[in-house]
Amino acid sequence: MLLPIVEVPKTIAEEMEKYREVFLREKGFEHIKRYVSGLILSTNKTLTGIYDVQVWEGEKPTSRAMHEAVFEAPWSSEKLIKKHKEIISEKYKGKGRAVISLDWTQAHHEKGKNIYAVTKAYDYVKGRQSLFQTVVTAVISNRERLDGLDTVVQQPSKEKEELAYLAQTTQQTYKEMEKVQERMLELMHFHKHKLEYKKRTEIVLEMVKELEASKQFPNANYAFDNGVLTLELTQHIEKSGKHWVSEIESSRNINWEGSWLRVDEIALSLRSNHKESFRQVKVLCRNGEEKQFWVFTKAVRLKKYGKKRLAIVHESESLEDNPRFLLTDALHWESSRIIETWSYRWASEVFHEFSKQVTGLESAQVRKEEAVKRHFRLSCVSQSLVQSVDTLPSKSEKFSFANGLITFGQKVRSIARQAFCSLLSLAKNLFAQGRSVDQVLEFLIPA
Repeated sequence: MLLPIVEVPKTIAEEMEKYREVFLREKGFEHIKRYVSGLILSTNKTLTGIYDVQVWEGEKPTSRAMHEAVFEAPWSSEKLIKKHKEIISEKYKGKGRAVISLDWTQAHHEKGKNIYAVTKAYDYVKGRQSLFQTVVTAVISNRERLDGLDTVVQQPSKEKEELAYLAQTTQQTYKEMEKVQERMLELMHFHKHKLEYKKRTEIVLEMVKELEASKQFPNANYAFDNGVLTLELTQHIEKSGKHWVSEIESSRNINWEGSWLRVDEIALSLRSNHKESFRQVKVLCRNGEEKQFWVFTKAVRLKKYGKKRLAIVHESESLEDNPRFLLTDALHWESSRIIETWSYRWASEVFHEFSKQVTGLESAQVRKEEAVKRHFRLSCVSQSLVQSVDTLPSKSEKFSFANGLITFGQKVRSIARQAFCSLLSLAKNLFAQGRSVDQVLEFLIPA
């Protein structure tokens, strides 16, 4: 549905004022607020799509003015995300247990091969080659809410292509000094790009270092899967006085009664010969659901990682399902707390899905690195703004499935109602001025 935005909805305007110091000019800040409004309300979340639904009283600014304010004006995306973390930290103080989930996702751009950091590679979700950006995320959550703390786009590696080029253009001898200089520049650029490239695990470690240096989330432990698990990451978390829970791959070797065995082999042996070693536990997961698990837990030793606690987790009493292998540095934790902490890791999946479907994570059509960073971080801010809506449980049949709970959809709908109220008020004023229906329609939605 095309909903003309005649002014920034009240909730967004109030929440964005907390970020005012990040932006320099008042006119530019107005464009930022309208851009954020569009990320939440517009069906087309590119800058063109967001600009097209804006309605100004008086002379309408050009789309170039909005583009400049959002993507080119001298405000810092780093300062924005730093302010965002500061604001979010206040919402978690005294609000119960919180866990930071570390993960990554793919932002697809099937027609945007020239967009910054888009690469063509195998898509593990679609099972084919796709064009996408790799986005590393940090998400904090408790039982009441979840918020993205940062979204960082991984610059794709071009090492294979550059090596192939260097191999094809090599010469046995270089007699002219100009050719020598050109070759040296090519080699230096290759080395520079190699040094600049960061693995996902390196980006995750940088995120954690920044979070722990800020001390804004002093009681939040970490949950992640084996895709980001590294020794450097776990060591830094432990040095910060925090605990972590990670899933490990089934092929991981652990020291078992003096021998190094794969963890899935140990699980099979226990299931076959010592079924009684799996204890039934009830866990209240992050989403409020109480689930039963059958768990074997033991302190074990791993190469490099040292002594950790392993939990082999089944969801079926028969133990016929594929187990999940969880590892933590918290040797004193019981199995129920390990699983409960792990359940917070799925907050990242909710954040990824919501950000793609609602706040335009996959909609950036800009080519420069800084512009892409700004879009992703404004999308991250928008996701948190939606949760700040003060609304009551909907009585609409559309939301009857929520059983009285307030959903993300209801919060977005509440913001849309605010925008629609402003639209109706403007239309009322225009009619009062003697405008015809056709004139009002042309004002709101030009042909």
